Amino acid sequence: MKIVECVPNFSEGRDEAVLARILEALRACGEIRVIDGSMDHDHNRSVVTFLGTPDGVVRAAHEACRTALDLIDMRDQKGAHPRIGAVDVVPFIPVRDMDMREAVALARDFGTAFGERNGVPVYFYGEAARKEERRTLAFLRKGGYERLKEKMADPRWTPDAGPAAFNPKSGASAVGARDILIAFNINLGTGDLSVAREIAAAIRQSGGGLKHVQAMGVYLASRGIAQVSMNLTNYRETAIRKVYEAVRERAAARGLEILESELIGCVPREALAEGEAEAFNICGFCEERIIENHF
Repeated sequence: MKIVECVPNFSEGRDEAVLARILEALRACGEIRVIDGSMDHDHNRSVVTFLGTPDGVVRAAHEACRTALDLIDMRDQKGAHPRIGAVDVVPFIPVRDMDMREAVALARDFGTAFGERNGVPVYFYGEAARKEERRTLAFLRKGGYERLKEKMADPRWTPDAGPAAFNPKSGASAVGARDILIAFNINLGTGDLSVAREIAAAIRQSGGGLKHVQAMGVYLASRGIAQVSMNLTNYRETAIRKVYEAVRERAAARGLEILESELIGCVPREALAEGEAEAFNICGFCEERIIENHF
């Protein structure tokens, strides 16, 4: 049976009622399994992970995203995480008996229907990108929601689907297809944001660091600490262990320790060797965070 995973990111991480409503909408669909739902106050972002058959996942994604659009107003939203819209990103990931071409078709069909139904500009990214420069979220998010209206006045920023007009309440959405991505954050024993930014710049691929690593420094105001926030786009070539050690070494060189680390969403079983979750002090880790335990 074909299994696809969907991991939509919503620009609301402070109002628990919003995430509860989104999860309620998903679970009412009955054809998918919700395997994780988390929110972060400082990033002001919620991430939901669910999987199922392609048809079931698409129907559930429409319900979850419609609910989010009803509840989130980007004109009031602020947060540390880069974003362009209330439904910021909707990736489709082939998990079992599917190839990437099928995931791309699924993403493009969903994005087209989602944009038309909800009046939201949609940009296709990742393997579903129609333009090479739009493959990365960093490119699409440049300037964030705050510059989106200005950018959309430029014909080069005509969306791939949905209306070619700025939606002040909902912003825009990035819809794509990709391989499994691991969102991995490391909290440092300092409130100095410049340190987190220096470490992030040193380890990310674009700065000459580790291959397949995207990283940025973030200040967590609620805790008064700095964080190295990362996406690992190919955990087989650059393992979590390697990334953790790279951050630990650079922190130690500055006389700092790692407080703990965290995973956003779920990971494949092979991404963590036995004992690594404990060694890396991953907050709240349990067997439910393993993707394979859900199908």
